[in-house]
Amino acid sequence: MSSAFTREQDDENVVPDVGERTVSQHRNLVTKAGLTHIEAELAVAHEDLAKAEAAKDKQKIALASRDLRYWVARRETAEVSEPDPNSDVVRFGMWVKLKGEDGKIREWHIVGEDEADAGDNKMSHAGALALALYGKGVGDDVTVNGKTWEIVGVDAVDRQG
Repeated sequence: MSSAFTREQDDENVVPDVGERTVSQHRNLVTKAGLTHIEAELAVAHEDLAKAEAAKDKQKIALASRDLRYWVARRETAEVSEPDPNSDVVRFGMWVKLKGEDGKIREWHIVGEDEADAGDNKMSHAGALALALYGKGVGDDVTVNGKTWEIVGVDAVDRQG
């Protein structure tokens, strides 16, 4: 038997190394919408794995399996947290209005890591700014990365439906 033939057969049985998605060491706090997001991603990962297995595509099987492991871990550790609607200090799940040094007001929703999306005004609860905001109220200042922000509003109302 030639060594070329052996290598070809061995290559067919090799599972591609796609690495693992990093699972955060922070508490996996999520909003209700965040839990829905995780469950939707789980469903997609299951579908992708089934399609990849049907196609016998090892690369796609490896990627879908990796994603499935990630979302299973995130679902298992998810802690839905809702802020007290009467709270006047910043907590997870709240909307916070911040006035920057430039005078512009920006509003952010403090959410879980998998929900964070700067383009949608959602900041991770584990990020530097959120950590600096926790426990502070309207009128307080926080400084992060050399920039100072004044808290001008705090709202616990669920705007995600």
